Amino acid sequence: MLQKFNEQNENIYIYVKDGLYKRAEAKISVFDSVVQGGDAVWEGLRIYDGGVFKLHEHLNRLMDSAHAMAFENIPSKEKIINCLYATLNANQMYDDVHTRLTLTRGEKITSGMDPRLNQFGPSLIILPEWKPLVYDNDNGITVISSAIRRNSPSFLDSKIHHNNLINNILAKIQANKAGVDAALMLDNYGFAAELNGSNIFVIRDGILFTPFADACLHGITRSQVLDLAKSEGISSQEKNLSLTEIYTADEMFCTGTWGELTPITEVDGRKILNKTGSHVTKRLQAAFKEDITNHITDIDKTVRI
Repeated sequence: MLQKFNEQNENIYIYVKDGLYKRAEAKISVFDSVVQGGDAVWEGLRIYDGGVFKLHEHLNRLMDSAHAMAFENIPSKEKIINCLYATLNANQMYDDVHTRLTLTRGEKITSGMDPRLNQFGPSLIILPEWKPLVYDNDNGITVISSAIRRNSPSFLDSKIHHNNLINNILAKIQANKAGVDAALMLDNYGFAAELNGSNIFVIRDGILFTPFADACLHGITRSQVLDLAKSEGISSQEKNLSLTEIYTADEMFCTGTWGELTPITEVDGRKILNKTGSHVTKRLQAAFKEDITNHITDIDKTVRI
């Protein structure tokens, strides 16, 4: 499911460091830490009907990631929100929009790894695009288990939502070569962690299971699904999931800001056979749609740069 170029995005305004620039003029320095070493943190925001979904949860995670990376002079949430609103207003983007918000350690005085070379403060990038949901949430996707293991906290903690995504990209390359939509990444013990870009859930005998968030990101949509399951009276549990448990599941789906809840129909050539005839995925998809408006922060359309 390769995304296509959307002509609506040809002349969008993008916020970079200190102001708004047309797409063709939006640049970052070759001395910026994101270029030098992937030294940045990021969030993906979804815009629905004039508001930002789970805005403060995303910004809290961004701030936590930046703090864990020992960034200095981190801009305030209020400044980031104002820059976000100004960018969306400049583009008149208020629905069916995905925004990638990136905070780098900033520009260096000379090329090198040492963070002490970053003496100009963090660089903020806000990239909004007209973008529908990435996956087909009716028909679902197919995946393979990847030979690329998900990072564990003993190497690079996935709780830091960082821009160094080579681990995930290598898994995605493997999925591309296999002709499937995504890669299921395992932890260092061989249990399922997450897809290369989203969290996973399986349903067995009416019970919702998801991997412990040890080698995966504590996804914001993942957390919401667990809350929705509770309100819907669906039993849920975090546990180690082996590939055999996944192959023999009744249902499986993945979650993320850019795809919401997407059914997974096949793993490693094994069809996910719904032996019990359950409809947990559809129930949660419907509950999620209804719950969106409860987590929207309205965009202040008066903010300008």
